[in-house]
Amino acid sequence: MDVRLDGKVAIVTGGSRGIGQAIAEEFIRSGAEGVVITSRRAENVEQAAAEIAESTGAADRIEAVVARADDRDQADTTIAHAVERFGAADILVNNAGTNPAAGPLVDVDLGAVEKTWAVNQMGPLMWSQAAWHGWMKDNGGVILNMGSVGGLRPGPMIGAYNISKAALIYMTHQLAMELAPTVRVNALAPAVVKTRLSAMLWQGNPEGAAAMHPMNRLGEVEDVAAAATFLASDQASWITGVVFPVDGGQDGASTLPLG
Repeated sequence: MDVRLDGKVAIVTGGSRGIGQAIAEEFIRSGAEGVVITSRRAENVEQAAAEIAESTGAADRIEAVVARADDRDQADTTIAHAVERFGAADILVNNAGTNPAAGPLVDVDLGAVEKTWAVNQMGPLMWSQAAWHGWMKDNGGVILNMGSVGGLRPGPMIGAYNISKAALIYMTHQLAMELAPTVRVNALAPAVVKTRLSAMLWQGNPEGAAAMHPMNRLGEVEDVAAAATFLASDQASWITGVVFPVDGGQDGASTLPLG
C-alpha cells in the first residue's frame, strides 16, 4: 500500500527532535505540501528544519515556528501561519510532551506535575481547538495525539506522566465523537522508543529494556513516524477514535512505558 499525503499541510508540535522530527520528515517524504514544526526554542526548531530540508531536498515544504505547546495564543497564530504559508492546516500532530515529574505519586513535586499536565493534556486540547476553529471546522482534517502505553496501564516511576497520557487518550475518544464526521481524531501509543525523553528508561540497560518487548528491540522514531503517516492519510479514512499501539508487541504491559 502506497501511503501518500499529497497536497496535505501538517503541523507537528514538538517537532525539533525525536519522534516529532521523524514524523515531519516522513510526512515530507510522503508528499505533504507543507509541514510546520514547532518548538519553544528557536535554535532547536530551526536546526531540525534545516536537517529535514537537507535529508529530503524539500526546503520549500518545511517551516520552523517558535511556539510553546501550552500557549493557546501561539497555537492560534501557528495554525494561521500554516494556512497563510501553505494554504491549509489539514493535519495536526500533538506530539510535544514532557516528563519532569518522575517518582512515586505520593512524593512527586506538584509543580512538576502541573507542568506535565499542562503540556501533555491541556496543550493538545489548546492546539486541537485552534486547528478546529482555524481550519478544520470548515475544511475537515486529522488530529493525531501522541499517547503512550503508559496511558493504558500503570507503571513505576512515571505515574504523573502516565496519568497525563491516560487523560490525553480519553480526550482522543471524546474529540473523535464530537468532531466526526468532519475531523478524524486518533492517538498513537508507543512503548519505549529510543529518544532523549525516554533515555532514563533504556540507556543504563538497553538489552534489558529491549527484552521487555516481544519483538526484542526498542522502538525507533521511524516506527512511530510510519504509523503516524498511515493514520494521517486517506488510507485511514474510516478510522477515528482509536488508540494505535506502536509497542513491539507489548500491548500496554506495565513495563516502564514512555513514548
